Amino acid sequence: MPSRSLFVTRLYEDRIDEPAFLAELADACRALAAEDRAGRAWSRDHGYRGYTSYASLADLPQRDPRFADLVRRLARHVAAFAGDCAFDLGGRRLKLDSLWVNVLKPGGAHGGHIHPHSVVSGTVYVVVPEGAGALRLEDPRLPLMMAAPTLLEDAPDELHRFVKVAPRPGTLLLWESWLRHEVIAGTGREERISVSFNYR
Repeated sequence: MPSRSLFVTRLYEDRIDEPAFLAELADACRALAAEDRAGRAWSRDHGYRGYTSYASLADLPQRDPRFADLVRRLARHVAAFAGDCAFDLGGRRLKLDSLWVNVLKPGGAHGGHIHPHSVVSGTVYVVVPEGAGALRLEDPRLPLMMAAPTLLEDAPDELHRFVKVAPRPGTLLLWESWLRHEVIAGTGREERISVSFNYR
């Protein structure tokens, strides 16, 4: 065809297919949720349905070796994604900026947002119950599409205005930090546990 794609938005999807490690990580996340009173208070005060360490703990890899093990596993994935995005890093690697735990209760959601001051963001899904909400990614050009018609139902993913990704336990997703995304409320009856992070 004479048309071609421009301004491509990359999404990296792989797996950490290690059930024993994921079980250890789940235990670490649940322990944090039980012990971190400041994180629980922040979550309650900000209407987060569940627990997040986002605003309370900034030292998870130093605090617990299970999170340090996760960071070691992430390194090659982040490097591969940076290469796929053709980032010119001058021979250096992206550096972990922040890492936090999310324990989302049934019916919980997280509204659309970006991660400013970072280059790559992502999430590892540790526990994903049946019916858990998907991650929804938004076309960054959406505010400019004043008169764009709706798309055919069978249009390819790369043309859609929104793309949903339904994770499984062990799913690892990476995207550029400016990409707006949200967690859709699911129908699951158990907690969904994930670990999110930013690299700069």
